[in-house]
Amino acid sequence: MTSWQEIEKETPELAARVRASMGKGKHKTMATLRRDGSPRISGTEVDFKDGEVWLGSMPGAMKALDLCRDPRVAIHSPSDDPDEGNPGAWSGDAKLAGRAVEITDPAVREAFGGPPGEDFHLFRVDVTEVVFTRVDESGEHLLIEMWHEGSGHRVVRRR
Repeated sequence: MTSWQEIEKETPELAARVRASMGKGKHKTMATLRRDGSPRISGTEVDFKDGEVWLGSMPGAMKALDLCRDPRVAIHSPSDDPDEGNPGAWSGDAKLAGRAVEITDPAVREAFGGPPGEDFHLFRVDVTEVVFTRVDESGEHLLIEMWHEGSGHRVVRRR
């Protein structure tokens, strides 16, 4: 079980890139698993607050029901199109994965600041994987920087 704060301490530059990429737009893409094991893609909002990654959802939403049944989740940042004339200027994109833990404690839910007077699902993500993909300055190589629970940080360069 790894908090976002732990990732920030272990790999601060990667964490900063991922957080900036996740902040490019309000809506992210989230993958969950349906009851039959097939994937479900949904739009979602992600908050980085108090050293954790948070997801919220309307009550009874299918993505929330998926997470209550099987907590595995993957989230992809918004991504802009690279400039074909200058691929090294592409801002890159980010992914993170982990296990969603539903938070039912009323004090935590109130402190989170959900919709006043409305019920909602609130999940904290225990992070197992963080990935930031970009093109190097030369525009020749794809750089995949990653952190995985249990194996730490590494960078892969592909041509």
